[in-house]
Amino acid sequence: MLSLLYFMLIELMLIDSSHALESARKFRGRVVAETLAENAAELAAANLVTSASTTITASDWQGTMSAKMMRDASGAFHITASGAATTHEQAMVQVYGEVTGTHLRVNYTMHTP
Repeated sequence: MLSLLYFMLIELMLIDSSHALESARKFRGRVVAETLAENAAELAAANLVTSASTTITASDWQGTMSAKMMRDASGAFHITASGAATTHEQAMVQVYGEVTGTHLRVNYTMHTP
């Protein structure tokens, strides 16, 4: 009888640890997707002062990232970047601002998991 209770306890512990592992994998996937989206936005903004538009895409073993930057004649710009982890988690970053000469001002950003 005691051995049956022992094995039931071990079974519950295994079930609990598998749920914790799945939650940790999802969390890691969200962090990777957000990091990829942030990196894509930074790459798209690299030539913000000298270029009116830029499109980038890249991928590696952690996932894919893409971004598009558009700047109009008045200097207002909009960057839309996305990241997708290999765990199928996705994130998106949008950056709005303006460029005056060589001065850059970010008005606001939006992050969507």
